[in-house]
Amino acid sequence: MPHGNTLSAALLQQLELPSPVTQIHSPLLDEKRIQLFIKRDELIHPVIQGNKWRKLKYNLQHAIDTGHHSVLSFGGAWSNHLHALAAASQLCELNSIGIIRGEAPSPLNPCLTDMQNCGMQLEYISRKAYREKTNDNFLQQLKEKYGDIYIVPEGGNNAAGIQGCAELLDELEDTYDYICCESGSGTMLSSLISHNKNPGTCIMGFAVMKNPNLQEEIEAQLHKLPDTKSSWQLIHDYHFGGFAKNTTELIDFIQQFKQQHTIQLEPVYSAKMLFGIMDMISRDQFKTGAKILAIHGGGLQGLRGFSIPD
Repeated sequence: MPHGNTLSAALLQQLELPSPVTQIHSPLLDEKRIQLFIKRDELIHPVIQGNKWRKLKYNLQHAIDTGHHSVLSFGGAWSNHLHALAAASQLCELNSIGIIRGEAPSPLNPCLTDMQNCGMQLEYISRKAYREKTNDNFLQQLKEKYGDIYIVPEGGNNAAGIQGCAELLDELEDTYDYICCESGSGTMLSSLISHNKNPGTCIMGFAVMKNPNLQEEIEAQLHKLPDTKSSWQLIHDYHFGGFAKNTTELIDFIQQFKQQHTIQLEPVYSAKMLFGIMDMISRDQFKTGAKILAIHGGGLQGLRGFSIPD
């Protein structure tokens, strides 16, 4: 267990913060008179990167502050969240437990192997049981089974996760007409909406899965957060069939984007957002002269689950 009430120096020294902002140039952007910038959160750390670090920062701090020795969370077999949690917990000298949706693959995929190599205890449960992950009785059973555990909700979707995501806005040295993020659980989107101090900025979330309830879930989250006058939109048109689903068009976009801008995207989150932004620009759905910031949420380890030629 680390000494004192701060996160491990071994972890903090490895983080590249604030993450840089890169401007993107293309004939389409010139034609539409749009400025597009990318907040390069994928560069924060090789493993504990993007919004995964931001969502974990205060969860890990709270676990340490409250004297817990173990953290437990939830995810699928390719979970970026659990992958980052395993690595961060190891550096903070915390035990970690991952509750995995579904049966154990044989052999383990590279993501699960990494988690195991970081010392995470992997526990596989049925998809039916997994749906109980927010049920109080189910969570109590986990505490009885594993003892002194600090539970982080799936994806870090809680007040501590929102607090960490809000720090991204403090790193910005410029203002933007639109700030765009990937939206799975809605944690980052809720945080940006509630903590945005610039009334001229519209916050846009690009849903990466089919979830007709996401708008309602985000609105419920916002009711718990500080009042905000932020305008915001949730875009449902670019999930490409659902979570972790993709098409040849999306894979081609990832390759072309890397060739043109030397920025690696992945098909679960960042590519869907950037594809959506570029498509909306081509359809004149942003005002002329707009300045757009897109937040690259990381998750590049998930590329190993797809066949994408370099």
